[in-house]
Amino acid sequence: MPENDCYCLNTTRKIMINPLISPFSTPFGVPPFDLIKENHYSEAISLGIESHKSEIAAIKARKDAPTFENTILSLENAGQILSQVAHVMFNLSYANTSESLQAIVQLNAPIMTAHADHIYMDDVLFKKVNFLWQNRDSNGINGEDLRLLETYFKAFVDNGALLNADQKSKVSTINQRLSTLSLQFAQNMLQVVNTYKLIVTNVEDLEGLPNAIIEAAKIKASEDGYQHAWTFSLQNSSVVPFLTYASNRSLRKEIWTAMINKCNQNDAQDNKAIIKETLLLRQQRANILGFENHAAYILKDRMAKNPENVNQLLQKLWKGIMPLALAEEQLLQEMMDEEGINDKLQPYDWRYYAEKLRTAEYDLDEEMLKPYFELSRVNKGMFDVATQLYGITFSSVHDLPIYHPDVTTYQVHDRDGQILGILYMDYHPRASKQGGAWMTSYLDQHVANGKRVCPVISIVCNFTMPTADTPALLTYDEVNTLFHEFGHALHGLLSNVTYKSLAGTNVPTDFVELPSQIMENWAADNQVLRDYAKHYQSGATISDEIIAKLEATDKYGQGFALVEYLAASILDMRYHSVDATEIDDIETFENQLWDEIGLPSSIISRYRSTYFSHIFGGGY
Repeated sequence: MPENDCYCLNTTRKIMINPLISPFSTPFGVPPFDLIKENHYSEAISLGIESHKSEIAAIKARKDAPTFENTILSLENAGQILSQVAHVMFNLSYANTSESLQAIVQLNAPIMTAHADHIYMDDVLFKKVNFLWQNRDSNGINGEDLRLLETYFKAFVDNGALLNADQKSKVSTINQRLSTLSLQFAQNMLQVVNTYKLIVTNVEDLEGLPNAIIEAAKIKASEDGYQHAWTFSLQNSSVVPFLTYASNRSLRKEIWTAMINKCNQNDAQDNKAIIKETLLLRQQRANILGFENHAAYILKDRMAKNPENVNQLLQKLWKGIMPLALAEEQLLQEMMDEEGINDKLQPYDWRYYAEKLRTAEYDLDEEMLKPYFELSRVNKGMFDVATQLYGITFSSVHDLPIYHPDVTTYQVHDRDGQILGILYMDYHPRASKQGGAWMTSYLDQHVANGKRVCPVISIVCNFTMPTADTPALLTYDEVNTLFHEFGHALHGLLSNVTYKSLAGTNVPTDFVELPSQIMENWAADNQVLRDYAKHYQSGATISDEIIAKLEATDKYGQGFALVEYLAASILDMRYHSVDATEIDDIETFENQLWDEIGLPSSIISRYRSTYFSHIFGGGY
């Protein structure tokens, strides 16, 4: 057998075989995606846990008095192998997964959770951390060091360090189960989205759809083995245009029904049982930790502080926006009536008639805008904004390892030409990727040996695909999404702290949206628009007339947008504030809540429970 095929117990030999169990020797410490195989993960996790246990044991064994350096700093620097493999495995399980990778994650997530619980529930460790926290003033701990100490102290307390042995065991068991449920929820979602197809064979059923959407559907049908057909999916880049433009009302209803019933078909991918169990376990954990409910447990360290503040804000917003939503509903109903459709406005009608009304009222529709939003130009315009604001520049690189051929990479430099970080961009949908858009990191910025270690940041999206004749043209909503996620990326790239645990987006999850909201606002700035919005064929800059129309429609449709968003927020808060043992049926619970708050029947929550990934599938 060739030497390279041997499995040797020698640690050095293992490092040569498994790229995940030694520091990455790649440029800037990016993951060696080209070398990582799925069979590397479990071995790396096992070795990473054993290594981490040894490091923790060494911290516990110290007989001298606890100091920031021998306790907190040692905790921060421990577990590097495990952290490294976790960043790669979990990120790829969302961005470029497979059935085998999903199985690996399902196997290892509870093991990794149990390992973390073992650390944060350790009495000896917590005694050292607590000593430092209680004596922080006399020990002169301040600045970043104090913030890191506080972060670890809260992590120990929040994870049950103050509990007795029986309570700790119960919480650890709950945490392990919750990690599995979250992954299963997300995997069910991906499978359902990948499985569903609306296959259109009659060209008349495509009436109203833009040519680019039709062409994309034709390409998809051909890839799926269908001739003279068009395939539409539950990816947002497919289903949303169909609901917005397709004249065939029955087909709009068909794909909408599939969309709102994702993972709600009482089959193997149904998420209702997962939701019920998740809610029960979260409540049990919160109660054991001394909180009335999961909402109170989570919000204690958020800017809102408690459920009462959140609910007051939601109610105020709900009462303020509802009249606008009802006024919008009336206008759309009148348009339906004028067309002779003898029916009440339905949710699968809203986008269609809202777009027709916008075209009629403002002489502006999405298809008028898309030619100006070629992805590459929008991307450059977005980078240019960051250059003007922060003096940073972006240069495309082609020699870094990537996890999929669609991924592009950039070096990011500061105004002095020093490297700030690496940015991965992954724009388009595929069967191996979860839906939505998000920013993540493979390596958080920190300082090692007195030098700033660059972060490795990634933006993952599901934007409209290019076709054979047309480049990727974004909707205006997709433009805003890209700027939004880029704001998160800048949060990670511009990070300049000493410790990983404080870097980038490692902040409270309500504050984390501030940089993204700031960046998103630049997408609609007049000068910024003129810089990036160029017609993909003629190169002509978007006209002042179109910009004026965009400004005129700035608040158009906000009744609908805010109501569907707030409904999801209210649903989240209600789920995590009530007694979970009293929730017998998920659909009944939802419907009773909609009746209570007066959600119009023509609008649904942005996320129904069975596909509410933000709260059940590993999101927020």
